[in-house]
Parts: sequence; C-alpha cells; structure tokens
Amino acid sequence: MKDFLIKILKNPYVINLLLMVAVSGAILYGVLKWLDNYTHHNKAVVVPDVKGLSMDEAAIFIHNSGLRYNVIDSVFSKEVSPGAIVEIKPATGSKVKEGRILFITINATTAQMAEVPEVEDLSFRQAYAILKSRGFTNVETTYIPGPYKDLALGVESRGRVLQAGEKIPLTTPLVLKVSSGEMEADSLAVEQREPAVVPLDSDVESWF
Repeated sequence: MKDFLIKILKNPYVINLLLMVAVSGAILYGVLKWLDNYTHHNKAVVVPDVKGLSMDEAAIFIHNSGLRYNVIDSVFSKEVSPGAIVEIKPATGSKVKEGRILFITINATTAQMAEVPEVEDLSFRQAYAILKSRGFTNVETTYIPGPYKDLALGVESRGRVLQAGEKIPLTTPLVLKVSSGEMEADSLAVEQREPAVVPLDSDVESWF
C-alpha cells in the first residue's frame, strides 16, 4: 500500500494537481483576507449624535468616528438654529462600517418663501386649506361685516393687505379676513323727509 502511494505521488499529473490545489487555496485565502480588510469586517462604528450642531462642530465628531459625510439637502425647520443639522442618515446610533458616508440635511440659513395665493371669494374652508398647503404655519381668522357668511375676503399681515402672488416668508403671521354674513348697522339715523307743503299766496285771486 505504501509503495502504491509513493508511486502515485511520484506521478507528474498528481504532483501538478496537488500544486494547483495548493496555489488555489493560497489565492483564495489571500483574497478573503483582502476583502476582510477592505470591508472592515467585524469593525462597526456608531453614528454619532450631531443633530442640532453646526457643520463645523459635527465634522469633528464624524471624522473622529472614522466616518465621512455629504450634505445633500437643506430645509427650513424651527427645531434647530439656521445652518444646523436637521437630519442624518443612517440615523444616530446606527452601527455602520468604518469609512461609511453619512448623508446630512441642514437647516436653511434664510426663511423659506412662498407666494400668497388668491383666496378672495373662496369659502373659508377652501381659503384656509390653501394657505396651509402652501406651507404658511401662522394663520389666524377674523370675521368682519359682510353680506355672505364664511366668504374669504382677503389676507392681511400686520395690518397690511397682501396681494395674490406676493412672496413672503412662510413664518409670516397671516390674518384671513372672512365675511360674517351680517351687515354693519348704520350709526346715522335716516332722516324721514316730510312731504313739501306749498303755501297759498294770499294775493292769488279766489275763483269762488
């Protein structure tokens, strides 16, 4: 049996086959090790909580965590100061691989603007819904005398009538003027006019 094995191992075809297996195994092992290092296998870092920080402040925490970032959008938010981070993806506390890019949304440095819609002669519900759908967040309603109940008459801000199409910040306080359906009583009494009386002229001759 021993002689048989020796004979087989001396066979050049068998030797070449064993060498191919050994080389293939070494290559496979090397590739797996390279992939392991490249993908940082089993090396996870936690996304830091940088919401509300400026980009200069947040960049320090992100770089110290071995991560990278990319600002992809800006929105308007009252929750944080202008220029601060509003949202980060993956979310704070997520475990990611070292070197992962974080996608960041920051708060706009200027207030978002929108056009004042045409609301005159619309119903109160329609006018109010349109203003809210445009993004206006501070909308109050006041009723004034008018012949048609719940009819929108216009929009004011700080006592000034706003024109349709005018661009203003979304945070502007608005007052939606609505008709109450009742006319204002006239404070002046209407004079009742007496029918004119024409006096008879004493000099006029009597026909009788």
